[in-house]
Amino acid sequence: MKTLSARYRQAHKEARWAIGLALAYFLWWYLSAYGLAPAIGDLSMPTLYFGFPLWFLMSCIIGPIIFTVMCGVMVKVIYRDLPLDINHEDPHE
Repeated sequence: MKTLSARYRQAHKEARWAIGLALAYFLWWYLSAYGLAPAIGDLSMPTLYFGFPLWFLMSCIIGPIIFTVMCGVMVKVIYRDLPLDINHEDPHE
């Protein structure tokens, strides 16, 4: 990256992707935790998958695994290694 503005563009791009992934994870967790939970008045035992209710399995086990993998892919694909030093010889940066 030659110019300072190109570095800022890349940094903003990375920040948008990170915020987007964090919001997507929160949305996943919220919808799976509250959307798959049994009704308040339902006192029957929920169906268990691998020993867990479906809402817990999706929100607290499957979701973190999926989003950890997605975070790794995002770092490999979107993020770039940027030099932090500024070249003072070129006044156009």
